Amino acid sequence: MGGALVAPPSSGPDLGARVARTTKLPEPGVRAVIALLEEGATVPFIARYRKERTGSLDEVQIRAVEAARTALAELEARRATIRKALEEQGVLTKELAAKLAQASTKTALEDLYLPFKKRRKTRADAARELGLEALAARILEQPRQGDPVREAKSFVGPKGPPSPEEALAGARDIVAEQIAEQAELRAQLRWLYAQKGVLTARLTKAGKEDGRFKDWNAFSELARKVPSHRYLALDRGEAEKALRVKVEVDSRDLQSRLHDAAGLNPRSPFASELRNALEDALKRLLAPSLERELRGELQARAHAAAVEVFADNLKNLLLAAPFGARPVLGVDPGLRTGSKCAMVAASGALLAHQTLFLTRSEKERTAARGAVEALVAKHRPAAFAVGNGTGGRETEAFLRDLARERGWDLPVVSVSEAGASVYSASEIARQELPDIDLTIRGAVSIARRLQDPLAELVKIDPKSIGVGQYQHDVRPALLEAALGAVVEDCVHQVGVDVGTASAPLLARVAGVGPKLAENIVAFREAKGRIASRRELLSVKGLGKKAFEQAAGFLRVPGGDQPLDASAVHPERYDLVVRMARDLRVPLEKLVGDPDTAARIPLDPYVEGDVGLPTLRDIVRELERPGRDPRDGFEAPSFRDDVQTLEDLEEGMVLGGVVTNVTAFGAFVDVGVHQDGLVHVSELSDQWVSNPSDVVKVGDTVTVKVLSVDLGRRRVGLSMKQVT
Repeated sequence: MGGALVAPPSSGPDLGARVARTTKLPEPGVRAVIALLEEGATVPFIARYRKERTGSLDEVQIRAVEAARTALAELEARRATIRKALEEQGVLTKELAAKLAQASTKTALEDLYLPFKKRRKTRADAARELGLEALAARILEQPRQGDPVREAKSFVGPKGPPSPEEALAGARDIVAEQIAEQAELRAQLRWLYAQKGVLTARLTKAGKEDGRFKDWNAFSELARKVPSHRYLALDRGEAEKALRVKVEVDSRDLQSRLHDAAGLNPRSPFASELRNALEDALKRLLAPSLERELRGELQARAHAAAVEVFADNLKNLLLAAPFGARPVLGVDPGLRTGSKCAMVAASGALLAHQTLFLTRSEKERTAARGAVEALVAKHRPAAFAVGNGTGGRETEAFLRDLARERGWDLPVVSVSEAGASVYSASEIARQELPDIDLTIRGAVSIARRLQDPLAELVKIDPKSIGVGQYQHDVRPALLEAALGAVVEDCVHQVGVDVGTASAPLLARVAGVGPKLAENIVAFREAKGRIASRRELLSVKGLGKKAFEQAAGFLRVPGGDQPLDASAVHPERYDLVVRMARDLRVPLEKLVGDPDTAARIPLDPYVEGDVGLPTLRDIVRELERPGRDPRDGFEAPSFRDDVQTLEDLEEGMVLGGVVTNVTAFGAFVDVGVHQDGLVHVSELSDQWVSNPSDVVKVGDTVTVKVLSVDLGRRRVGLSMKQVT
């Protein structure tokens, strides 16, 4: 493929236009987002405070622009690398350069580069060293006359193959490789695999002995229709050597494409040689490569879907209704080692802790009752928070009975323990509770989760919270990025009280990060109280850019400036002061007075970079400064007579809480230490394609027990059969 070198192609459409086309978003908004990102602005800041420039693109759209920009940059970098390599080899013809310039995907680029790519020595390379390229050309030519064996004899010799048969075999290796490296053919066969490939699975010997994957034996489904959770299950079975998974395509379709691409002439004496070469190309080179590609794409789609499910669940969990800044007695249940109790103040500080035995001898139960009574009398908790692990239901019953006997109006709330042990052993927990035993730290975390789920759960790696779908099988980088974005969005949606927030929570604020968060906490501890947002400019390392990005999300309730408790950005304070002056009311009267705020005319304040989107946001904040978007708290309840799996009976109707939503259904806690599954087909009388359209993590639901499998510890539930 020699020829004169050619000049690089023109750059074509600029980045903004290409990203807009990729994301299907308005080009002016896309250009604005790219410019703001290049200026160092964060996604939350752009979404909340630069709506006029972006056309009110939200966080999801802005991240899509960011991802598309990165992907296009990587594509162009790869295009440049390949072009340079081809130039250095002296093989970049005008035709090849044009194809490179037109390639719109990395796959298309790699197909074009494949014949020239440096690699380990192949069978075809060995045949070329024996001088068999001319014989390979004869096979590809498919002449009407000639004798393959006789012609092959002329290549036999001291520096060539020892026999005509081996000469023909070497020539076929060259043909097979040349055919397998044709970009157009690979594209055609890739399409066949994508559209007609069938994913199959068979149990291995180990799988038959294991038994966990027995339902997958003789599995067969069109690959493009396999749901994400099903593919991930197959992937796991294969990784554990329990399943043999393959992609199968009708060989007649593949051979037909190969024969056409190679120009097979059945009447040529070289036809059988070409046919054998094509069969080898398919079996040895093309099929394995295309199967790997398709499996890679299926896996990527499955991972993306699993991450989306996890992210949606995590968002709902983080935005669960908070009990609020009220004292709570947290209990981490334990039958053998005792229940760890932690009395936590409204601020989240640990006031007292104790280990009680609530479920053993009557003597110990009596002592435990006295200890709880003393804690309640001294610290006046507003609720009991009980971990939902082993012993949780017994502990709840104990506390509920005690509250009833003593006339305490204290709700007993079941709280998920997922990740509590991870927090207990973390560096964050050691810093927050340095002299406290690990087991007590868990009880503290349970109490704080009830007070404010978001503030406590940001301290834990999201993968440990237990609301995912095959999360341990998903690419860590992909999962980390998506879950990080969810946590970021939730934190900015709620806002952060700079006077009480922990360093891990502050670190999630736009423009802050871990180091600055520690500096803010140190500044707060040294000063005693932060009275205004402006004071944050005195924090070590917090400059004007970081302040610009973070200030609107940091709240200072009861500070010197009433707007500091709201989401109004300091850059708009002068505008709000002008609004108050025009209404002839003090600023303090305007902030938090819905009737007064409703009187603000918007049009007169549209000027410069301030438009109606920003003005509407300002008025909403003035009506309810620093409003919490989360729902009001409502304690879930379970039946007292149903505490273990053995207590369940088919036909029972129970209340429960949704703990996880997957692509195949929802898991519901009905108070028996084993979540039951409401299959997607049992979620509603209507057709449900996406379970998250019907239920979300944290929802209180009513379910009917369909089946109880004590051996496999499985419970089948229904929401549509509840009368």
